[in-house]
Order: sequence, then structure tokens, then C-alpha cells
Amino acid sequence: MTVDITANPYKADFPLLANNPDLAFLDSAATAQRPACVLDAQKEFYETMNSNPLRGLYSLSIQATKAIEDARASIAAFIGATDPDQIAFTRNTSESLNLLALSYAPTVLQPGDEVVISIMEHHSNLIPWQQACRNAGATLVYLRPDDQGVITDEEIQAKIGPKTKIVSIAQVSNVLGVENPVKKICDVAHSFGAVVFVDGAQSVPHMTVNVADLGCDAFAFSGHKVFGPMGIGVLWGTRQLLEAMPPLYTGGEMIEYVSETEATWAPIPTKFEAGTQDAAGIAGLAAAIAYVNDKGMDALAAREAALVQEAFTRLTQLPYIQIIGPDDPAAHHGVISFNIEGIHPHDVASIMDSANVAIRAGHHCAQPLLAWLGVESCCRASLAFYNDRKDIDRLIEAVELVWRIFHGA
Repeated sequence: MTVDITANPYKADFPLLANNPDLAFLDSAATAQRPACVLDAQKEFYETMNSNPLRGLYSLSIQATKAIEDARASIAAFIGATDPDQIAFTRNTSESLNLLALSYAPTVLQPGDEVVISIMEHHSNLIPWQQACRNAGATLVYLRPDDQGVITDEEIQAKIGPKTKIVSIAQVSNVLGVENPVKKICDVAHSFGAVVFVDGAQSVPHMTVNVADLGCDAFAFSGHKVFGPMGIGVLWGTRQLLEAMPPLYTGGEMIEYVSETEATWAPIPTKFEAGTQDAAGIAGLAAAIAYVNDKGMDALAAREAALVQEAFTRLTQLPYIQIIGPDDPAAHHGVISFNIEGIHPHDVASIMDSANVAIRAGHHCAQPLLAWLGVESCCRASLAFYNDRKDIDRLIEAVELVWRIFHGA
């Protein structure tokens, strides 16, 4: 299917982009822009039903509670979950992964056990497991990809075994853009009785996700990556896992009964949602999901793939560009990491900013991956469906500007 990336029917939906027509925003992997319907949903919550959900028997509170539960159901459907009660709201992917490491891990890890992650994990899916292993006397084992960013079957078989109790893996790398073989990893891990947790922060915005098809035991993502508000995240887990896990935070509506000496917990998912939730943020996330559903994930993914293909092809035509990651542009899901020969990425990003081109530069919260690749830091251009050919033109012009500033030609 041919996709016209010159036309752009989407930018008008995003106020920040519409109000800044000269901005080439290429940092969506860090945080995406929000369509007006998301901002409207948050505003509508505060203007029409602002009250504490779950805690009141009056109409406003009942309305707010229904809004949260409707959102829970729509978000569950969006990731292929059949039971909305398996969706717990958190602040972001980081909190969801920390919840698993701090709540579930201590119930299963013993000295000598192993937790398996990949070397390409975001720090949010690495540091919690470092800490969990240190606390339990367990060992952290790393899956390492080949030179194209692929975790091979041989690597999976070599690293996941009878000592493995937990595997936690990003579905898509935020640096390399590669999609990891989560289904294969789940099959192997489950054959040894281990559970598999998936960091979906970089996959949910770019592809259709179905947790039942993946076969994982828990899945986490952030609202702000998928065109929703900052400060709202999602943790999905199997009922067996969530019911077995103790809560991390206590207080508020997560209790069922409290006496002077003891307490019992509310059923899932409420036992993981202590205190007043960001109800307006939840409404905003539901609006973001509705927006993506309305536009069609397949159509959005096809447009994004065409944009990545164009940007990748044009970057690789410049002899001083080093691409970080696979040679195949189709393997870069929304992300192209690169360096300009002899020029520090921070200088690159600063000069590009002067040309109103926003990219990310640094270690991208993946220092072990960059160290393993032998790269101190790199530039990252991350695209979304609201980008167009003009944005890519601006990216290439900015790269050429950087080269001219340093080389005078």
C-alpha cells in the first residue's frame, strides 16, 4: 500500500503542532503530542463531574466512578484483555514495573534464582530487577541481541532455564526500534514455570497489541507515549498473578476492612490503586485510545512505517551518518538512532533545536545497551503518524547544517 506522507490530515488535531507549524517534532518516543480530544476530555471531567470517584453516593461521584470504569474497559479492549478488572492504573510504565519488582518478586525469588531481562532494556525495566535480585540473592541474566538487534532462538534457549523465575522484556526497544520475540520468550519461560512481564511503552503507540496472543503474565504502558496525558499508566496482569500479589501502596480505597490491628485488601484492581486516582488523566487516556481506534491502528502504523523508510533512506545517503541498529528500516518501529561522525550528539541536538527540529540526544535511559554497543551516546529521531515529509526534509536540512558548522562545507 502506497502512503502519501506529503499530505497530513493529522497535525490539525494536535494543538501544539497546529500552533507551531515551523516545528519538526521528532521526539515522540520520549512523549507523544496530544490531540485536542484528549485535552477536552480532561477539561470536561473537571467541568462536569469533578468529584472523588468510588467514595460518594451522590450523582457526581457516581458519574466519575462510571467514567473510570468505562475507561478501564476501553483500555482493556485496546490491548486485547477480556477482563477490565485486570487493568490497574498507575502513574506510568516505570511505576508499573516497580510494582511488579517490589510486590511480586519478593514472593518468588530465592537465593540462586535468576531473573532474565535484555541488555536493551530502558532503565525502568532494569534497575528494579537489579534491586530485586540484590535483595533476594538472585542473579540478573541478560539476553543479548545479534548485530541486527535480534534476540535469537539460541540466545533465548541459552539464557532462560530451570533457575529462571521472572523474565521482563521490552516489546520494542526505545533505542534500536526492534520488536523482540515476546511470544517465543513466553513459551520458553513458561515451559520452566517462569512468568513473563512486558514493557509495552514503545510498542503500544506503534502496533496492535494483544496480551492474550503474546501470552505474557503482565504488560505495562504509559499514557503519554500513546497520545494521552502524562502521569497515567497501565498495568495489566493475569488474574492469577494480580490476586497473588500483595499491594505496594496502602490506604484509601484499596482496603476492604480495617481494624486497629489488621486490614484486608479490596479485590483487584482496586487493591493496587491506593488514594485518589488521576481521574481526569484516565479520561484523557480513554480519549486517546478512542482517537487511535477511530483513525485505525493499521493505517497509522502504515503511515509511520513509510515515514521511517523515508527518513532512514535519506539519512543513510549522507556519508557521515552512522545508524545505530538494524540495517532494515522496517525493523525500526518509529525510532531511528544515529550519530554524525565526529560530532557529539548534544551538539547535534542543540544546533538542530536552533533550526526548530526537536530530537533527543544522550543515552536514552539505556546506558548498558550503549556501553555494549561501544557507543557513549547517540541522537534519536522518533516519528509518529502526525509527522510528514516536510518534517523529514527539516531533519535532513538540520543534519546538513550541523555538518557545515563543524566542517565549513
